[in-house]
Amino acid sequence: MENSSTRTANGEEADMETPPAARAAAPGRQRWLRLIPIVFVTYSLAYLDRSNFSIAVAGGMSQDLHLTGTTSGLIGASFFAGYFLLQVPGVLYADRHSVRSLIFCSVLAWGFLATLQGLLTSVTALIVVRFLLGAVEAAVLPALVVLLARWFTKPERGRANAFLILGNPVTVMWLSALSGYLIEATSWRWMFIIEGIPAVIWAFHFRAQVHDRPADARWLDPDERDAVDHAIAAEQAELAQTLETGERHPLAEALRSRTVLLLSAQYLLWSIGVYGFVFWLPSIVKSGSSAGIGATGLLSAIPYAFAVVAMLLNSRSSDRTRYRKRYVWPWLLGGAVTFYGSYLAGHDAFWLSFPLLVLAGIAMYAPYGPFFALVPELLPRRTAGVAVALVNSAGALGGFVGTYLVGWLRTATGTDGAAFLMLAGTMAASALILLPVRSPKRTVV
Repeated sequence: MENSSTRTANGEEADMETPPAARAAAPGRQRWLRLIPIVFVTYSLAYLDRSNFSIAVAGGMSQDLHLTGTTSGLIGASFFAGYFLLQVPGVLYADRHSVRSLIFCSVLAWGFLATLQGLLTSVTALIVVRFLLGAVEAAVLPALVVLLARWFTKPERGRANAFLILGNPVTVMWLSALSGYLIEATSWRWMFIIEGIPAVIWAFHFRAQVHDRPADARWLDPDERDAVDHAIAAEQAELAQTLETGERHPLAEALRSRTVLLLSAQYLLWSIGVYGFVFWLPSIVKSGSSAGIGATGLLSAIPYAFAVVAMLLNSRSSDRTRYRKRYVWPWLLGGAVTFYGSYLAGHDAFWLSFPLLVLAGIAMYAPYGPFFALVPELLPRRTAGVAVALVNSAGALGGFVGTYLVGWLRTATGTDGAAFLMLAGTMAASALILLPVRSPKRTVV
């Protein structure tokens, strides 16, 4: 057996050669053109429900329902409570039965629940509906990551996951602008109703177009299907040689994995920064700039426009080199530095702190593609889906903490400085926790 990889100083590995058989049977592009746009739109619609609430809070909901910053944070955070609790059960269902069926039911349910938000007048009812929204969306991201791992090979996975996660910043970008003007033209209630309807329609399109595995897709060229199946089977055989998984339940395997536990802790801290930023940015912009809700939406979209470009470039570089960690932790450390800069700038220097917040947004989003490519590459297929769910569950917990804590700190201190300092600390910790993660040694016969 010949070793085909070398280990770098930080524990990552690079492939030094590609087997001739793999080169001869390189997968084609049919999957990219058919599957990626559908996956992108699906995750975009899911993320819509997380981000339009923040525009509603800044656009009149707080006044109409008499919400304090702490109460607004609690309503927003209730989404992540449901999201946290049902991650693992959902992905176990997807793994054992069907990703396609799970996502169809989830998209249909969240479309109705998203629309319902515009009809409610009770804070308690809003908390319940936000919780249910999180619950029905819980398994969608890990299920889509599992789906992409079945359809795309290791050299493609960073870019495939980047296109999936691009649904996050792209949605927030256009939604921030659109939602602001929808509220100006109608109200925050009609914004929820109008933006919930597309998900109901999309659920049926997703079920008609997506299949669980390449073997189920009649539209896929047979040569491409065979190339993908053989490449992924070879990757799984390689992992079987390097990891002793035994016969334990996938959840037990994942919970016993040091790598999964480290990645979960890291993603929890990262998500505190991301969701504290996403949920409260419109309110921070509105109070700092004194702009109307339409202009607030446009300003809030700026960080995500740059983040889209950074995500694509970073993921492409990660796929080209096959490194993952080095395309994640430096960005997160950069996010910590820019949040700290916003803290130093202070509340009264908005036009100095805002460019730093733009840089923080770029730094937080750029590593998503390499990160979600890393998780399935460290574990065999039977464990990878549950591992992604556990990591994403930790992220949901981070989303709850970040959304609530930023609101509480803004209410308690009357400024944004304490929130920026907290976000700087969590982003720095998330970068450092990733450093001990080690990739398994890759070999070929």
